[in-house]
Amino acid sequence: MAKTEDISFGYLLNDITLLFRKHFDRRAVKFGLTRAQWRATKVLYHREGLRQTELAEFLEMEPIAVGRVIDRLQAAGFVERRPDPKDRRAWRLYTTTQASGVIDDMEQIAYELRRECTTGITFEEMSQAMDVMTRLKENLQALDTTETPAESDEAE
Repeated sequence: MAKTEDISFGYLLNDITLLFRKHFDRRAVKFGLTRAQWRATKVLYHREGLRQTELAEFLEMEPIAVGRVIDRLQAAGFVERRPDPKDRRAWRLYTTTQASGVIDDMEQIAYELRRECTTGITFEEMSQAMDVMTRLKENLQALDTTETPAESDEAE
């Protein structure tokens, strides 16, 4: 009897992600932003005033890597650093008017790509798939709290 765990889905999820990224990047190249820069800009647009370490958590990146992304975005005029009024050693990050103008265009690219890649899939089917993927993610996140360091080292 077939079991759920017998279905190998990891490669398929990875392929979907890679293909989505490839097509998004092709369409977004005209804005001169890398995917990391676009993601950082989008997060900051919706959460103005984050510190670099907070942004790194949202993006699931190392703070030093986020720092380089922010440096490039600041040089390009998309992001500005402002002193934190409560901590003179820290900076808060804000998007500029220039970034606001690009956000809508990038959102449109993402919307169109989602529309095209869900052709022939009903809303109900997509909702069910999202529910399943959310549960897969939650199950994997739960492993972070249940695995001991020795177990996670053995898995690598």
